[in-house]
Amino acid sequence: MANTNSLSAYRETRIRTASQGQLIVMLYDEAVRQLDAALRLLALNMSEKRDPGRIEEIGKAIVKAQDIFTELMVSLDFEAGGNIAKNLFALYTWFNKELLEAHMGQDLTRITVIRNMADDLRGAWGRASATTNAEGRPSEGLNIAG
Repeated sequence: MANTNSLSAYRETRIRTASQGQLIVMLYDEAVRQLDAALRLLALNMSEKRDPGRIEEIGKAIVKAQDIFTELMVSLDFEAGGNIAKNLFALYTWFNKELLEAHMGQDLTRITVIRNMADDLRGAWGRASATTNAEGRPSEGLNIAG
């Protein structure tokens, strides 16, 4: 119990003290983790007898990833971000649509494509966040709008 509380406190502190760029990277990290879990469970379901409990777990992982992409969408600043924010909004919308279709069709390929794109975006945000912090600019200078 104490370890669980310590881990929870650590995570909460990490989130509260993170810059905006670091928070975005954390969101992408979790989306990729959830999509990896969905892919792993879906592959298991395809190689073995379908398990209704596993199907539910796949759905939960996909929905968590969709929730993260929705959170990223609503956090966009279209005024400051211009075309980059508009393009990210369209991309996140497409991610959510593809994940819905992938879940209904149990499509590993579609989930893999979204997972890899999210991982690429995570890397880009990580580099941008590191560059912004290394140059001594305040972390508020990195805007989710791009």
